Order: sequence, then C-alpha cells, then structure tokens
Amino acid sequence: MGAATEPTVPSAIAARQALKDGSATANKAAAKATDKATVAGGCFWGVEHMFRKYYGDGRGLIDAKSGFIGGKESSRNPSYEEVCTGKTGHAEATQITFDPTKVTYAELVEFFYRTHDPTQLNAQGHDQGTQYRSAIFPHDEKQRFVALKVTQEVQEKHFAPEGRKIVTQVEQRPAEDFFLAEEYHQRYLERNSLDFHCSTHKLWW
Repeated sequence: MGAATEPTVPSAIAARQALKDGSATANKAAAKATDKATVAGGCFWGVEHMFRKYYGDGRGLIDAKSGFIGGKESSRNPSYEEVCTGKTGHAEATQITFDPTKVTYAELVEFFYRTHDPTQLNAQGHDQGTQYRSAIFPHDEKQRFVALKVTQEVQEKHFAPEGRKIVTQVEQRPAEDFFLAEEYHQRYLERNSLDFHCSTHKLWW
C-alpha cells in the first residue's frame, strides 16, 4: 500500500501479515463483506480526506462519510449548527466502510493516530471545543479490544519517548449512532480549497 500506511505497532503489523500470508483465510470466508470504523480527530473534512487519499482506489476503503457521533440521546440526528454549539455532545466524525480482506481495523486505527494530534484535548489545530475531540467509536467488543491495544502500542512507540500523552477517548457505540452530516460536508476538501485543511491532518510518522 505504501509507506504512509505501513503499520509500525505490533497489533497492526500482525493483522497486516495475517492478510498477506493467508493465515486468516478461514476468517475471511466467514467475515462480513464490509465492515465499518468510526473515528473523530478534529474537523471531519480533513479526517475524511486523509482516509480517502491513502485507502481509496482499491486499497480497502469502500466509502468514507462525514457526520456526528457520541452525543446525547436527546439530540439524535443533529444539524452541523447544533453540534457547533457544543450542547449536543457529539463529535465531528468520519465513518469508514472498508473491505476487511484488504485492510484491517487495527491498521485503520493506527493510521487514525498517524494523521492527527491525539494529545490535544477537545481541540485539533485552531479548532476548539468538545466536537473536535479525538475519539474512537468501536462498534463491538472485538473492535474495542483492538482499539485499546493499538492505542497502548502507539502511545508506547510514538508518544511516550517524547513525553506526550494520548488523550483519545474510546467509547463503544453501535454504527447506527453515527448521523450523516449535511451533503455539502461530504468530500468537502475535494470540492473546495485545501486551504481549509487542518494543519494537524498530516502524516506524523
């Protein structure tokens, strides 16, 4: 896939190797045709753009959508304006639909950490507020286990040596708790100037 998506932590490396050497063939046969991963790392325009850029064109990504998750039960299907008030509790998020026979959840979680600053609390770049928090929203216990393990490994390899601490939240939510943002937010950076790209949405390693 290229250096930008090459895994560097044990869980992601092992998951990639299992796909390469065919040791997961039986699991592939029983696996869902597609799976979903939902993450929040600041402005959803940039997060969606990074996943499309590096996992599109047959590299595992089937689709990526900008939307909202992690909010109050009383604030279902909020508008962008409502989320921006900070009162609904939602995070701007990207939901990735992927082919688990081409890319693994562990790899996507590491890439998520690789492409934003998870040490910023309730902020990303110049964007401030809980809606810009760093968070992973696993959709079942298996994803939750992987997300926590990869988080620990990324912390130890990439942040602890620099004296920095990941503050990313890991909160299990069903995929259906993700609410699609308005159409004009989808593929925003493809259709508008990259000047709107958050400075932290880049390859950090």
